[in-house]
Amino acid sequence: MPQIGWLEILAVVIIAILVLGPKEFPVALKKVGSYIGKLKNTFSSFQREISSVTSEIDSEKDIIKDEDLKKKDKLDD
Repeated sequence: MPQIGWLEILAVVIIAILVLGPKEFPVALKKVGSYIGKLKNTFSSFQREISSVTSEIDSEKDIIKDEDLKKKDKLDD
């Protein structure tokens, strides 16, 4: 995965200031920050949902294993 260094970030900022102008640049940064925040929240929510589903599946597997062990113990007796 390519990495972005300080020189590349500085170049993008300078180009953005030249293209957007000094008045619109802060507004654009605020919008980009807002979009990034929404994207992070969406990914975080998705990750929480996946974690909850996997934990439910794991707990169901544990319950099934416990029931199988109990059945096996009853058959052995």
